[in-house]
Amino acid sequence: MAYNRLTCFIFSTTVLFICSCNNNSDNSNTIVQPIPKEQQLKNAVSQYPDSLLLIENLIEYYRNNGSYDTAISLTDRAIKRDSENVELWDIKGTLLYENGDTLKSIKAYETAINIYPLPEYIISLGTLYAQTKNPKALTMADALLIADKAKAQREALFIKGLYYAYTSNKQKAINFFDSCISIDYTYMFAYREKAIALYDMGKYGSALEVLNRSVTIQNNFDEGYYWRGKCYEKLDRKQDAIENYQMALLYDKNFIEAKEALARLSGK
Repeated sequence: MAYNRLTCFIFSTTVLFICSCNNNSDNSNTIVQPIPKEQQLKNAVSQYPDSLLLIENLIEYYRNNGSYDTAISLTDRAIKRDSENVELWDIKGTLLYENGDTLKSIKAYETAINIYPLPEYIISLGTLYAQTKNPKALTMADALLIADKAKAQREALFIKGLYYAYTSNKQKAINFFDSCISIDYTYMFAYREKAIALYDMGKYGSALEVLNRSVTIQNNFDEGYYWRGKCYEKLDRKQDAIENYQMALLYDKNFIEAKEALARLSGK
């Protein structure tokens, strides 16, 4: 019995070896190399050039890899083919903003709104107006408040708060951020901006109270920990600052400002 099993095993192994050799001989010149993801996406766009979804996927690939110039160039080519496509203008506005070109981003969102004034585009443009101290931010905010269907009261009040924060009316800004929080106590942007306003006013203890609440509500709020670190630095609590910068990096390993602050305090 043992002999028969051994014989069968040897025979099977021999057959497999021979087949393997034959297959290797037949296929030695037909090994298919995997196609890089970028090329796959480009091939798909070439095959279906009218597919906006495929174009967006390729743009997003470049965006995720930090190739903003290529992503913007691809978006511009798509816009040339369909200049009334509001989604493409929205994409362009986002890419330009993330690439540090706020003024061109504003132009893109202005174009988007002229084509189709969706609330999300108005919010984006209003936020950019606020950051550039443009009083049109208040106009955008009022438009959101008037349009009941927009359901964007929280965002409208935030834009107003942001505008007053950037134009150095910190207390008025804080009042608007408080209004945002009263509408939605989980709105982290309002906590962050309120804390920053208090920080700029030199009220580090009060800023910490706001930030403590924010990270209690959302314990992975990386910006909350980062600004706590900055407050602790001002209060000469170096170790607490270090721990909070470390927490910020725990939840966002690419948080550049937190990395720089931690390196500075750690002497690295």
